[in-house]
Amino acid sequence: MIKKLFLSVVFFCLTLWVQAKDYADYVSPLVGTQSSFELSTGNTYPATARPWGMNFWTPQTGKMGDGWQYVYTANKIRGFKQTHQPSPWINDYGQFSLMPVTGKPEFDEDKRASWFSHKAELSRPYYYKVYLAEHDVVTELTPTERAVMFRFTFPENDSYIVVDAFDCGSFIRVIPEENKIVGYTTRNSGGVPDNFKNYFVVEFDKPFTYRATFSNDEKPKNEVSLSLKRDVMEQQAFHTGAVIGFKTRKGEVVHARVASSFISPEQAEANLSELGADDFDTLVRKGKDAWNRVLGKIEVEGGTDEQYRTFYSCLYRSLLFPRKFYEMDAKGQPIHYSPYNGKVLSGYLYTDTGFWDTFRCLFPLLNLMYPSVNKEIQEGLINTYKESGFFPEWASPGHRGCMVGNNSASVLVDAYMKGVRVEEVESLYKGLLHGTENVHPEVSSTGRLGYKYYNRLGYIPYDVNINENAARTLEYAYDDWCIYCLAKELKRPQEEITLFAKRALNYKNLFDTESKLMRGKNRNGEFQKPFSPLKWGDAFTEGNSWHYSWSVFHDPQGLINLMGGKEMFVTMLDSVFAVPPVFDDSYYGQVIHEIREMTVMNMGNYAHGNQPIQHMIYLYDYAGQPWKAQYWLREVMNRMYTSAPDGYCGDEDNGQTSAWYVFSALGFYPVCPGTDEYVLGAPLFRKATLHFENGNDWVLSVPENSEANRYIDQMLVNGRVYTANFLKHGEMLKGGKAEFRMSAHPNLQRGIQEVDLPYSFSIDGV
Repeated sequence: MIKKLFLSVVFFCLTLWVQAKDYADYVSPLVGTQSSFELSTGNTYPATARPWGMNFWTPQTGKMGDGWQYVYTANKIRGFKQTHQPSPWINDYGQFSLMPVTGKPEFDEDKRASWFSHKAELSRPYYYKVYLAEHDVVTELTPTERAVMFRFTFPENDSYIVVDAFDCGSFIRVIPEENKIVGYTTRNSGGVPDNFKNYFVVEFDKPFTYRATFSNDEKPKNEVSLSLKRDVMEQQAFHTGAVIGFKTRKGEVVHARVASSFISPEQAEANLSELGADDFDTLVRKGKDAWNRVLGKIEVEGGTDEQYRTFYSCLYRSLLFPRKFYEMDAKGQPIHYSPYNGKVLSGYLYTDTGFWDTFRCLFPLLNLMYPSVNKEIQEGLINTYKESGFFPEWASPGHRGCMVGNNSASVLVDAYMKGVRVEEVESLYKGLLHGTENVHPEVSSTGRLGYKYYNRLGYIPYDVNINENAARTLEYAYDDWCIYCLAKELKRPQEEITLFAKRALNYKNLFDTESKLMRGKNRNGEFQKPFSPLKWGDAFTEGNSWHYSWSVFHDPQGLINLMGGKEMFVTMLDSVFAVPPVFDDSYYGQVIHEIREMTVMNMGNYAHGNQPIQHMIYLYDYAGQPWKAQYWLREVMNRMYTSAPDGYCGDEDNGQTSAWYVFSALGFYPVCPGTDEYVLGAPLFRKATLHFENGNDWVLSVPENSEANRYIDQMLVNGRVYTANFLKHGEMLKGGKAEFRMSAHPNLQRGIQEVDLPYSFSIDGV
């Protein structure tokens, strides 16, 4: 009796501990920041934000316009910047910054910069704090979705705050009667119409004793010090900014309330209301609560502290992009500035994501765990089509020329097939069809470049001056399968269904029986010569044929058949790890960072740091050897992910590489978005609980899990023996429990029957 009572108390205390977990404090926004142009360990920055927030804030160690705006190895901070940057390769837009200085007013970004140490830095998703040694100032900030509050703790000194509206066209106005600065910035790197502006407002809680405006990095204009004059000053130029100042006592705190808008100055003022009457500490608590709510949708237990930190840091990165690009009008309804036509329109809009990366598992994660958010994103995609004539492929904030594929089809169809459905399904389908027969007149990565060749020949030829042609063909074939699925669901005319079913098999046109790999093909039907499977780029995108040949997400069995059966297919999979990390960089003329990230990982030619191969390990499940997937997945999780500043093995890319870890640590992965299946891997934790929005829970219980026990020996689902190598989306949403018995040795008899294998179009599709 005493033993039972003791166990009950322990269980009760454990339950309280789990419920009280601060998931947000497991997160390190610094993961991935120890990156450079030559070698990416994430190419991230510490984004202090709300989940999917319109604005992020980051300390700025790089110079104005530098895509590497925060680098862990830097030792000086130039400002605290509002950022919307999805990637250093895409760069930023709508940027401005604040920076406290003491002693004398300095506007120049190098002269105002301050030394700092990571030992005096605290970075959380909802809160950032750092000590600026040069100025003896502690800076803290905590954001809402469209606003932020700063708290500056000054020494006894002449103290100042710089507001830098950046270059490429900006405006600044100082309004001393209201202790306020307003302005706008147009600093962007593309994807916006001519009338783009980010309007901002900054309110202080201390009167100014000094004020000056700056223009084009010249000396201050209209400088006023300790004056009774309260006149308004302003500057409009290529590069503008302002410095305001006050005499401070030691330890005196000054607050700045900041908000911005892409719509108007008035809307920026309205967005300031997000801060309400809350003090700084209340906003910190609310930000933490907001992150705990979304992170707590997935509870993991029975791991190490490092595994928790890595998992929740990855989940945090998965919940930043795409960001909200809409604001709320006076009636509380969503409105947005359209980066596609420059108008202010009603409805939702999200941006800053590249579907070439994120269709793979980031959007499936949203469909599974955050469908209400993805419903808004899907509605925003319909708005994008209405406003520009195309669905986006890479948006930041409007269409950007980057990457290949027509993978908006995957993002839209996967959501629809999993019940995240927009009302305007006719517009959805019409837009998908439009994308198969058109390319954007100004942005060739939007729509389908080479569609005329593809639709006529069944592939994009190697010899027609369309780079990365084999990659495009493979992705278009998968995208056509997605459209085929939606056409069937909507009961479209049979000729449409048949057309896209046929095109879904176009991947076969590039299969080379000699190498058993995908290969570029000329217009006359002959394969490209010479052919090197190790050549990066050329017919492929940021990878080689060994990486891209697996991009038949919808029909692994068809690929197995082409390669000569399951035994040869497994041999080819094994070869990716067995082939040394040699490469041919002649297409690029240099070792690009993606190549270097493969070579340093000691895993053969497996290039997890880039997206095309990230599903490959799960393909062992289709060939009846799931234990090999279980082995290699653990290897990737253990060796290529940490919670340190160098915690990724390549570009993080808007949540995709993070979402891969989230799914894989749970033990399943969406190899083919558009199906209702998740392919099994190797759970990392002893327990995981998924709290779905419909109120049901799905529990994964793995009590014997350990570093050695990485193989699934037996599996029960809701108490029944389960041999399949996949889980069903709809069944999981009903709630239930999957129990795993793990072993240090592979079970060579589990998951080997035909009925155990996941979906393939060649078997299940037509």
